[in-house]
Amino acid sequence: MSKLRLSITMSLDGYVAGPDQSEENPLGTGGMQLHEWFFPLKAFREMHGEDGGEVNASSGVVEERRENIGATIMGRNMFGPVRGPWPDESWRGWWGDDPPYHHPVFVLTHHARDPLEMTGGTTFHFVTDGIESALSQAKDAAQERDIWLAGGASVVNQYLAARLVDEIDISIAPVILGSGARLFAGLQRDTLKLRQIRAVDAPGVTHIKFQVG
Repeated sequence: MSKLRLSITMSLDGYVAGPDQSEENPLGTGGMQLHEWFFPLKAFREMHGEDGGEVNASSGVVEERRENIGATIMGRNMFGPVRGPWPDESWRGWWGDDPPYHHPVFVLTHHARDPLEMTGGTTFHFVTDGIESALSQAKDAAQERDIWLAGGASVVNQYLAARLVDEIDISIAPVILGSGARLFAGLQRDTLKLRQIRAVDAPGVTHIKFQVG
């Protein structure tokens, strides 16, 4: 049975992106610091068609997160900086012609758009009828494999509040952002019952994984 698996990097004070996100600065002010543990890895470079890179304690975590994933869900803010109705179809995502997903990706938005087929097996589907519809479509596309809940914070928090997430895997970076897009914002006490199932100390980051009860 498919699981909805959240994996995301968070600052020590709870933000997954900094303030003032834009096309020039997609992760907001200071947001790139969150992922400094990831960029040097061999796994990261392989995802972007590059050679070399480091292998350390984070490598196994990244490989584990990629296992058995058949579809991804993300919010429109993660897909791109365009707001309101699509002016045209020129924006095709941050990742170039060959995004690193290689499976169907379901983008939650208020504005319809035709599916966007990319190189390497990635197709972006734009979902306008809510989080449960996106999850249903992702499960159908994943064909019993799991679904990655990728971000950003607004979409993640909606799925958490609806108790639709099965696993939470958080990479905590030793960074204080002070403001931005906060994970777990708006959740009420006892919304989630969590059981820790793994913790990994790695260079520049700590990875903690929870099963949601």
